[in-house]
Amino acid sequence: MKALLKNYHQPSRKVRLVADLIRGKSVSQAREALTYLPKKSSPVNSAVSNAGQPAENLFVKTITVNKGAVMKRARPFARGRSGTIHKEMSIIFIELGLNAAPKAAKSKKIAKSAQGRSASGGKAAAKAESASAKSSGPLRQSSSDASETK
Repeated sequence: MKALLKNYHQPSRKVRLVADLIRGKSVSQAREALTYLPKKSSPVNSAVSNAGQPAENLFVKTITVNKGAVMKRARPFARGRSGTIHKEMSIIFIELGLNAAPKAAKSKKIAKSAQGRSASGGKAAAKAESASAKSSGPLRQSSSDASETK
């Protein structure tokens, strides 16, 4: 369920924008998001075909974009000079995983931790309680109370 695309003719900084858009989403959501972009989505389709699973059961587990080869081309500039044009390429690695909803587990975990905090009054309430206990110190009897107890 992995795909590697080498020498993709787009700079890595542009491809990372697309990678950040689809990271962690299901394949159907990723394809839907990529249909409205002017960018190409061949790595996602290639990984799905390598998976051998229906696209509904897959999500984008990891996607990394690294810098690839750089083609150098010459271009004429003013006053008879020549300048170099750098045509950068990218290396895209995408890995798909099973289980279409990885974010649902995270939201449940967050809800549980928030529920535990609300029951105890939250961190702020706990800090306030401990600060008041430290400042009051042990209970002391006044001198008049001490004489009555004797």
